[in-house]
Amino acid sequence: MPSPLHADSSAAQPPEHGTVDALISQTRRLRGGLDAVRRAAAAEEEPDDARSRWHRALCDLAAHHLDDLGEHLGQLREGPPPPGDLAPAGAVRAPAAPPAPQPGAAPGRVGSAEWNLLTDEATWSDELFQLFGRSPEEGPLTLDELPSWLLEEDRGQLTAMVTGCLVDGKPIDGEFRIVRADGSTRAVHMMGEPVLDGDGTATSMWAVLRDISELRRSRRAVDETSDSLQRRQHIARAEHRIAVELQEAVLPPWRGSLRFPQGGAPQSDGAPGTLDLAAHYLPSASSALIGGDWFDALGLPGGQTLLSVGGLTGHGVAATSGMAMLLGALRGMAVTGAEPGPLMGWLNRLLDASAQPALGSAVCCRYDPASRTLTWSQAGHPAPLLFRGGRGRALQPPEGMLLGAVADAAYGQAEELLEPGDVLLLHTDGLSPHSTGPVAGTVTDRLLDLAPRFTAARCAQECVRAVLEEFGGKEREDDACLLIGRINGWT
Repeated sequence: MPSPLHADSSAAQPPEHGTVDALISQTRRLRGGLDAVRRAAAAEEEPDDARSRWHRALCDLAAHHLDDLGEHLGQLREGPPPPGDLAPAGAVRAPAAPPAPQPGAAPGRVGSAEWNLLTDEATWSDELFQLFGRSPEEGPLTLDELPSWLLEEDRGQLTAMVTGCLVDGKPIDGEFRIVRADGSTRAVHMMGEPVLDGDGTATSMWAVLRDISELRRSRRAVDETSDSLQRRQHIARAEHRIAVELQEAVLPPWRGSLRFPQGGAPQSDGAPGTLDLAAHYLPSASSALIGGDWFDALGLPGGQTLLSVGGLTGHGVAATSGMAMLLGALRGMAVTGAEPGPLMGWLNRLLDASAQPALGSAVCCRYDPASRTLTWSQAGHPAPLLFRGGRGRALQPPEGMLLGAVADAAYGQAEELLEPGDVLLLHTDGLSPHSTGPVAGTVTDRLLDLAPRFTAARCAQECVRAVLEEFGGKEREDDACLLIGRINGWT
């Protein structure tokens, strides 16, 4: 960069004011736009959100850069001192008047200095005295005194920069930390060049020193919040992977017709009155929201079938582990022959006594193919939908509140006689897709409208496909489970 003082050249002429003024105006507009972005982000951010802290730190860093740019452009507009103030090589120059302050610029952020090698005298601008926290009456520091104001570990770097400048004519461009008179530490960026005489000998050294303490603090804040955000993202990915693996290990296959293990109830062999089952898991729009929803079909002793769907509040590993605990307990108690109503009561007690409090909703059904009787109970959950003869209806729910809400809650049960060709549909709350506009009917209404397609379907899997065509291709706020059973008829 060119020196403002050179023994062989006249002072550079100031740039056209119109050009610099236009740059200053652009900088101010950028600063105003940045402030608007920062205010908008602050209105939406959560106090302890890593992404919000990272966003705020980046805005602060950009603000410091723009403040520095505004101050530099202001000094550029003022131009160098008048020719009468330029001292010849070897003379001491009086400190220059400080430039007009720019909006948002801190006083004393940028200062200039010249050290005369012939007289060992120094000339500092007022801003440089402010930067060092030193009174002008105390005088400027000489090159020999300057290192004593630096942190010990930075002194060698300054010595190397000054030596390279004065001996080899290398420009100075580096950073170091000073300890001000009040004991505070400031980070300083120094840029300078030697001033040469006609023989090419360095007669003085000129430099501009800039206080970059806030800039460095902002950069550290950006790095720290970025690291924190990356750590949280890594943890979130790990938790998501664990939640998915746990969910896949516990639930039946997410897609396709359900098959019982060998030795289970012969519900899928097509015999009249038996169940043809199919199910599907629908993820949320955000893959991070793995929740505690489940569906299950379990063959019971005596040829009966346990059907259940439900979900726990929350997302992630805690929700999926709670779901696994609840589903395991449900399966274990169901094989004892317990009725759905008492089963719900025991699940409620289990969830109420859990170390991780949560609320849950569920539907539990037991189907007997010999009598085609469905016995079911519910806990604050949407009732099963029954489709018959091209029409559908929601079953009348028995008494039952959310699981985990009250320790001694009572759960009733109801019975429904099914007929060959009937379709039974169970689902969790998250089936409804996310929508910012008006919604044409409730989830139940939209499902009931599928009755003609269910009647025409040849298997449960075709019924599932009909539901997915209505709900599966759209974004949803939460995950959802769908379980459909079709009563096989006589052929």
